[in-house]
Amino acid sequence: MAVNKWVERFFGTPLPDGVVMTSFLFPLLYLLAFLVIPVLVMLLTAFVYNGHVSLYWFKSIFGSPYYFNPLHPSGFLVQLIPYGNQQIYLFSGWDFGVVINSILVSISVMILTTILGVSFAFVMARYDFPGKNIVRILLFVPLLVTPFVNVVVVQKMFLPNGLINWIFYQHLHLLPHPIWIEGLVGVIVAQSMTYYPIVYLNAYASFINIDPSLEEQAENLGSRGFHLFRTVTFPLALPGIAAGAALVGIFSLEDLAAPIVFQGSAIAKKLMSFQIYSSFVSGFAIGNPQMAALALVMLTIALIIFLTIRWYVGMKQYAMLSKGGRWKPRVAKPRPLQAAIIYLLVIPTLLITIFPQIGVILLAFSKRWYGTWPEGFTLSHMGSLLTQPDILRVIENSLLYSTVAIFIILLLSLTASYAAGRFKKARLAPILDSLATIPIAVPGIVIAMSYFFFFSTVPPFKGTALDPTNLLAFFPGAALILAYSIRRLPFAARSISAGIQQVHVSLEEAAINLGAGRWKALTSILIPMILLNLLGGAMLSFVYCMSETSVGITLGSINSTWYPITAKMKELITSAVGSANLAAALGVFLMLVQILAIVLANVITKQRYSFIGLT
Repeated sequence: MAVNKWVERFFGTPLPDGVVMTSFLFPLLYLLAFLVIPVLVMLLTAFVYNGHVSLYWFKSIFGSPYYFNPLHPSGFLVQLIPYGNQQIYLFSGWDFGVVINSILVSISVMILTTILGVSFAFVMARYDFPGKNIVRILLFVPLLVTPFVNVVVVQKMFLPNGLINWIFYQHLHLLPHPIWIEGLVGVIVAQSMTYYPIVYLNAYASFINIDPSLEEQAENLGSRGFHLFRTVTFPLALPGIAAGAALVGIFSLEDLAAPIVFQGSAIAKKLMSFQIYSSFVSGFAIGNPQMAALALVMLTIALIIFLTIRWYVGMKQYAMLSKGGRWKPRVAKPRPLQAAIIYLLVIPTLLITIFPQIGVILLAFSKRWYGTWPEGFTLSHMGSLLTQPDILRVIENSLLYSTVAIFIILLLSLTASYAAGRFKKARLAPILDSLATIPIAVPGIVIAMSYFFFFSTVPPFKGTALDPTNLLAFFPGAALILAYSIRRLPFAARSISAGIQQVHVSLEEAAINLGAGRWKALTSILIPMILLNLLGGAMLSFVYCMSETSVGITLGSINSTWYPITAKMKELITSAVGSANLAAALGVFLMLVQILAIVLANVITKQRYSFIGLT
């Protein structure tokens, strides 16, 4: 009797069968083995000094001006300097040390993306204007992930002879001097242009799901215009906006593409993500507990952001699945002043923010790009995707890693969602649900660092195919697949969990009462009814695996034979003999993969899936 009570307490049923046991134990053990334990091993490494438990490595970080210098910053935000026969404004950023720099960049990006995302979302949700469908399509463009190359285009846009000065200085004469953006400011601008769609998607879904009667009642009481937005509309949409901003903060904290592209400015290197990454490429990651301590500082900040917002709004939205609200949204024709703002400010701003993706295409089909615009037209870079062996190999590698990872992700998502959704009273259910969600708050560089310490030091794994330092392993991509399956799990898990919640448990119970086993009920009743959720989650996760950056350029860059696409793109961008044009061609390939996935999602699932940009 005591055993039955113990079993029921943990599994939600006194006599769990093989399906129930597997649904609980498989995802639980997998996540413990390849997420929790590796992070704990890294934690232990960071807390050990000379064989004793110590805070030495953390003290070395917060005691060093290089890593932590809040009181005596160096550098400058903007400075007027001579450039050729003219003067220009050079934007760089103050240096407060690696830790403070990372936090300030993250907060700045959160603020800028919130302003952009909320502005675009409010216009699209509240106004009906000529050209709105075209704007809706254009807002889709920034969702296309092109690691590194889009940042290269952003860098070119803000050079003294770049697009921004060509428009605002040479033609509109709105600037007294040309501007040049570098350093931390360059990182902030690039990340803001990359991540604002995350806030836009969350804000748009929040705006269209607001009960119109609440705003109408406020109007009847005299509230109008910005006062109505500030006191009613924005507070009602704040949970979704805050959730999007929190994700942006985490993604900014772990981003590597912008710091790597802007590393020509020394201050851009003074970010936590770049410092940890540089320990990999320099070969000093193993045996460097200080980098493990820095990774844990980053993880702590990311978890604080995540748990704060989760506590505030329940963190209900990750991958946006927009179906519209229960009520008809308030949509009106813009008044003359509002129309002027839309056409003269909002739409031009949108065109500037989508130029990085357009620039990737231009770069892929051009011979050179030294000035404002690319020059020459060629198909040779795109042709290299089919003819150059090393390029073909990285495409095949990424397809292999992503495909295998998707099968693991689907198994994890289905079992974890089934156990957590069908046996809610079990004590393991909330643990499973949290473990399936928490990877979204764990920076990719932290997972890479954890795997490096774990698989290269723990005896059962040291020297195996999972050991990143084992260059003779028969399949060095194994660690990448595990990392992909952990990193992209939440997107599929949320989609499948939503599907399971929509299927009433009585349908399965009826099948079981008629003699079907739980496995039969699962495969013949539940899975067919959530098949669209499975396909949608699989496509989302596949796209994100293909464009995975942090893990790809760390664990994936150790052995060039097993490079994923993002590792090759990084090499092409940073190598002296590399080709940004060829990296752009790979970026176009990733765009095509994403567009194909979106089209399939719309056709197969009959719903509108939107993709947010992950590193």
